[in-house]
Amino acid sequence: MKINFLILFSFFLSLTIFAQKKSVGIIPEPKEIKLLNGSFEFTPQTIIYFTDDNQRGAVEQLQYLFSKSGEFVLKATKMKPSKNFISLEKNQNLEKEAYRLSVKPNQIAIEASTVIGFSHAVASLRQLLPVQVESKTLQKMKWKIPAMEIKDEPRFAWRGLMLDVSRHFFPKEYILKTLDRMALLKLNTFHWHLVDDQGWRIEIKKYPKLTEIGAWRVDHENLHWNNRPDQKPSEKATYGGFYTQEEIKEVVAYAEKLGITVVPEIEMPAHVSSAIAAYPWLSCTEEKITVPPGGVWPIVHIYDPGKESTFEFLENVLAEVMQLFPSEYIHIGGDEATKTKWETCKTTQDRMKQLGIEDVDELQSYMIKRIEEYLNKHGRKIIGWDEILEGGLAPRAAVMSWRGMKGGIEAAQSGHDVVMTPGVLYFDGPQGMPDVEPQAFGSMKTLGKVYDFEPIPAELNQEEGKHILGPQANLWAEYIHTTEHSEYMLYPRLFALSEIAWSPVSTRNKKEFYQKTLSMMKRWDLLGINYAKSIFDVTGSVKVNQEKEKKQVILDLNNEFPGEKEIRYTIDDADLSGKSPKFFKPLEINKTSTIRAGLFIDGKLAGKVYKKNIEIHKAINAKVSYEPYAHKSYTGQGEKTMTNITRGSLDFHDGQWQAWLNDDVTLTLDLGQEKEINQVKIGAMENQGSGIYYPIGAQVWVSEDGVDYISVGKFTRPYADNGYAEITDFAFDFEPTKARYIKVFVDNLGKAPYGGDAWMFVDEILVN
Repeated sequence: MKINFLILFSFFLSLTIFAQKKSVGIIPEPKEIKLLNGSFEFTPQTIIYFTDDNQRGAVEQLQYLFSKSGEFVLKATKMKPSKNFISLEKNQNLEKEAYRLSVKPNQIAIEASTVIGFSHAVASLRQLLPVQVESKTLQKMKWKIPAMEIKDEPRFAWRGLMLDVSRHFFPKEYILKTLDRMALLKLNTFHWHLVDDQGWRIEIKKYPKLTEIGAWRVDHENLHWNNRPDQKPSEKATYGGFYTQEEIKEVVAYAEKLGITVVPEIEMPAHVSSAIAAYPWLSCTEEKITVPPGGVWPIVHIYDPGKESTFEFLENVLAEVMQLFPSEYIHIGGDEATKTKWETCKTTQDRMKQLGIEDVDELQSYMIKRIEEYLNKHGRKIIGWDEILEGGLAPRAAVMSWRGMKGGIEAAQSGHDVVMTPGVLYFDGPQGMPDVEPQAFGSMKTLGKVYDFEPIPAELNQEEGKHILGPQANLWAEYIHTTEHSEYMLYPRLFALSEIAWSPVSTRNKKEFYQKTLSMMKRWDLLGINYAKSIFDVTGSVKVNQEKEKKQVILDLNNEFPGEKEIRYTIDDADLSGKSPKFFKPLEINKTSTIRAGLFIDGKLAGKVYKKNIEIHKAINAKVSYEPYAHKSYTGQGEKTMTNITRGSLDFHDGQWQAWLNDDVTLTLDLGQEKEINQVKIGAMENQGSGIYYPIGAQVWVSEDGVDYISVGKFTRPYADNGYAEITDFAFDFEPTKARYIKVFVDNLGKAPYGGDAWMFVDEILVN
């Protein structure tokens, strides 16, 4: 038998490559890994050898590792031992954030050229250790890690996280903890959202009222964010807080030790009600206002760029900001400014005449460019949300593309640097089904969706793609009152963000990533971090079996976590437990039922209980005609959306809702044959924070022939403030009546009470 040596060589080469690429459980996945024989064991006698005082931050991180779980602190020296040591040595040939990590039975060698490179190496070393190293109590075990060589460096230069501390204030201690967790995940940019309508969080010594007044609002925390009345004269502003300049210096210095850059955001021209409450002369009208206790829309209280005093104020503020933050970039916001007051304001109109411009967007561009010029003179650059593209982008500005990818593409094609932070990286959205998640904003962003995001758009060529600095996750805090809730929204999605920001596409493996996430969750447990377990939650999809003469519903159950699943379920009132029936194939539902299901690991429920009410009604898959048809942005699943039995969730982007903008709608159902009916229900959603309102009325008629209709019910429902997202079935009960055709008129609110348009979302007309 002849042996093809070329094939044999290729086989062994592939095995070698596989061995080198094998994941060792580090998040984010390193660029190159080569596994070796043996292991290194940490003991109280292990020595840290370092060569430069700039490495002391990494030394301290190593010394902390075993201080609680092993009850020993590694000694550090500049005298090189002969064995059982960790060496930190500078390698000038490595890039800024690159590192080399060599683990052998007698020593561990770390090489880097900068503080941040050493910090990254320690982060990898820490994750190679058993998770018990994070324990706060003594663990009697051997601290071994396998021998290997790692060559690692990041894919992107900007790997960011933004925390909004304006909507809800978080103490300095939480910021420091967040920086620790960022360092473990090799994230290097902390974007600190310090200014917004609901709170000014940074001490500015030249303008003390910014924190005396602007940092505090009336306490309406018992009410929904979007349903809070303004402060009354008799009320005192007691909710809030701010960081002193000394506290900010402490945070910046701590971040620097971890290799993290802190980028402050000082909003302009909008999201500044807190500043205007302190100094009314900053606005066009100079109207006295209070700091808003909750949601504001539209945002009309904005800075007046017609006054020189406004620019003097901003430059004085930024001068103090630059003293506190050494970052290359200063974020200046630039988003969501409603400029209606500029259109009638004498000072702004005079400024526009002086500049020879007619467009208020150009006036904002003038303002941004002028601030950029001031910051450039002081060796800094500006970065802002993608609205700063409107009216012309400042020459050296960078853009944060948040309204999808379009703004980032446009900026990169124009030669500007871009941070990609579209909706999928908005971590204020739920991680799982919104019906079972804590209060959140917007659509569902699962761990898998975050992991699948590619920061460089396909529309960019190679040169243009170099302008993509990297991705950033944003956690807006309108609905986040506590640090525990903040943690829940960040993790484990921040694990995914770290890997897509750091690791080459070629080394990433989604299935392995989920396994690494499980290990990191155990680490997070020991650190006392309140992460979400939404990846274990069960989801369901429903369809109608058309082949059955009698309508039958097929319910499929699934779960985000890959690999073997142990989903168990019950129907109706049976208790759900590890002994409930195991789900193997889609369930056939022939009668109105309630299904509960959950993912079980080692006999225990791992996530939340999935609950689905399936109502077998007489209009399933009935033909529906529309007048008018749904808005093009929300057409659901087409003309059978209203009768396909698949109900829309609280995530109004889930593709199951049909919606009308300001319009009323008439829906006509054809049941296919005459049936006796006594009830019609209309499913609708309300989410006033997103401009979605319940119908203010509805009417139902029935007919045997589709020509002559009789009314069987109507209702009117006056508008009522409601901050919560919810779904309601509006029911019409009537005497049993024979009918084939049902006409349903649904009355839209038409115009939102506080300005803007009104959406009306409807899904499923149920007939019994």
